[in-house]
Amino acid sequence: MELCCAVQKYAWGKAGKSSLVAQLSQGNSSAPIIDEDPYAELWMGTHPSGPSVIKSSNEPLLNHLLNNVDSLGDEEKKVFGADLPFLFKALSVAKALSIQAHPDKKHAEELFATRPDLYKDPNHKPEMVTAWLGPFEALCGFRPIGDIKFFLQEIDELAAVVGKSACEALVKAESDSDEIRALRECFSALMNTSEESIASALKQFEQRIPSLSAEKKDSLQCDLFTRIASDFPGDVGCWGVYFMNYVILQEGESMFLGPNVPHAYIFGDCLECMACSDNVVRAGLTPKFKDIDTLCSMLDYQTGPVDRFRMKWSTVDEFCQTCLPPVPDFAMARLQLPNSATVDKPYGVPVRCNASILLILQGQATSAETKDDLTFGQVLFLKAGQQLTVQVKGEQDFIVYQAFANV
Repeated sequence: MELCCAVQKYAWGKAGKSSLVAQLSQGNSSAPIIDEDPYAELWMGTHPSGPSVIKSSNEPLLNHLLNNVDSLGDEEKKVFGADLPFLFKALSVAKALSIQAHPDKKHAEELFATRPDLYKDPNHKPEMVTAWLGPFEALCGFRPIGDIKFFLQEIDELAAVVGKSACEALVKAESDSDEIRALRECFSALMNTSEESIASALKQFEQRIPSLSAEKKDSLQCDLFTRIASDFPGDVGCWGVYFMNYVILQEGESMFLGPNVPHAYIFGDCLECMACSDNVVRAGLTPKFKDIDTLCSMLDYQTGPVDRFRMKWSTVDEFCQTCLPPVPDFAMARLQLPNSATVDKPYGVPVRCNASILLILQGQATSAETKDDLTFGQVLFLKAGQQLTVQVKGEQDFIVYQAFANV
């Protein structure tokens, strides 16, 4: 079944036709693209904040699942009930998203019970991001402790807002437990510094940057800092550059972000798959509410290179790969079929034992089952055990990403 999916126009999204999300939306919607609007996210799934509907009937996908229990796999229903456990998204990021983390399941239930105005559901939100259409920039997890110590020693303005005692405790820390405790103290002190002091320190550092040598600018990642500071003047999140790993994912590369991992997407287009939740705890680079106390208390303060978050894709066959993160809520597959692959006979997409959602990102094909054309931007729902066999049309490779439960 073909789906029509919700578009979210958040302020950080790319504008008009420059947005992958806007381009994809044309594949399942007749709404015209508005050039000045920010097209940030395409939501594919059943989340109530942006539910997908079946194109042929305009019936919400969730209603269809509730009325057609055979659409879901047996294990899927046993673990998650009569709903999809995942939310599949495409994102187009023009400027940094908020510095944020997502609570674990138990914490999410507590936040929802006590503050439902801020935290809209009781679910956790582990997520996997995959770069598409070129490099994707992000901040992710705390840097190696040596890097953080270096920045605190080299940037007087940052050390001033963190505070002398917190900086000294981190520099002198020797054991892993001491370092984690000192890092928590430093980050909490930074986040709780007055807005006036943060804005003043940021301005001083920005004014000092032009006088630095090229080598010093590079070692202090001044280009990245300046880009973010220009979009969020006076925001404490600008200092996050010096606490979190900066990563550039090349097209097709993926990262998995578990509970309590601090992160912020900076620029580019990506695909994102997550547990079906919209719980976000924010503390910077946003005009939205910053729940600083909750964030600082819940964060994973483990430090190290960003490679610990990278995911590997496994080969299924010549044209298909899968990526299985360490959670039951979701997994992903991708299919890249050249025209030559289906000249002699159509290609059968590997059959899944659970329901899945497919997004067509490039090329054209014909479904052998329905004889329908499959084109860029279309979103398809396949019930558990359903076969899809395709014949590629045209010169472009036919590229599809698929999300499904990991049980």
